[in-house]
Amino acid sequence: MSVAVVTDSSAYLPARLLEQYAVEVVPLYVVMAGHSGREGDDIGPADVARALGVRGQRVSTSRPTPGDFVAAYRRRLDSGADRIVSVHLSAELSGTVDAARLAAAQVGEHIVTVVDSRSAAMGNGFAVLAAARSAARGEDMATVAAAARDTAAATRTLFAVDTLEHLRRGGRIGHAASMIGTALSVKPVLHVADGRVVPLEKVRTTARALVRLVQRGVEAAAGRPVMVAVHHLAAPERAEKLAADLEERLPDLRELYVSELGAAVGAHVGPGAVGLVVAPAVPARPPDAADRPRAAEDR
Repeated sequence: MSVAVVTDSSAYLPARLLEQYAVEVVPLYVVMAGHSGREGDDIGPADVARALGVRGQRVSTSRPTPGDFVAAYRRRLDSGADRIVSVHLSAELSGTVDAARLAAAQVGEHIVTVVDSRSAAMGNGFAVLAAARSAARGEDMATVAAAARDTAAATRTLFAVDTLEHLRRGGRIGHAASMIGTALSVKPVLHVADGRVVPLEKVRTTARALVRLVQRGVEAAAGRPVMVAVHHLAAPERAEKLAADLEERLPDLRELYVSELGAAVGAHVGPGAVGLVVAPAVPARPPDAADRPRAAEDR
């Protein structure tokens, strides 16, 4: 049986990988200035960074509808898939997984398996990539879903923000935790633990936060072959430095992707945010130049 992979727009996989593995993406919605639009289609990271950083507007997000997922699942089935594995943003951070499960119940739970990655951004994206490569090898739905779960469980997502205010406003971090950065004037380093955003440590400067991200990334790799994603919102110089430092410190780095966060996650971390995701390397089949580390279009 042919297995198709579906995800949501917060996974932030490079476009060429989505195309190569025929991954269907269901957009989240971003609301700003009273207008709701689809992430990536109607509203991009520059729009969110400008609204948060210059205009001081409130930006919020909402999940795709179950109908959005039903339409996506039916497109994949009409295109020849027999089964679908749908991999999504942590249920602790979004209702996206719930919408996908409602849609799966309509289409048939024996046809669609929904996986909660318990992460965000490429913490979700690497799980999607593992599932897509498993499907490309012709493996069955249970094996494809297991590839996503196993990769998600072994992935570490870390990030630093200029302020915790955006996470607090969006309900992604508690008020007490948000006061760490505000009251003490520190740069918090955070991670995603069991699907939630959790403060990890406090540093005094952005430069020190980048150093700690690299150190934490090296610890997460633990000398294994890994894939790494570096994300940012309106902070390309920070992201490039972080990527360069990781390239130097990780001798068995198999794939590296550097990209700006999309609108949905960017709305909650704010301009200046930078982060990294470390995942165990998932081999492509067959080896392909398209899977080379750090393609120019990923930077």
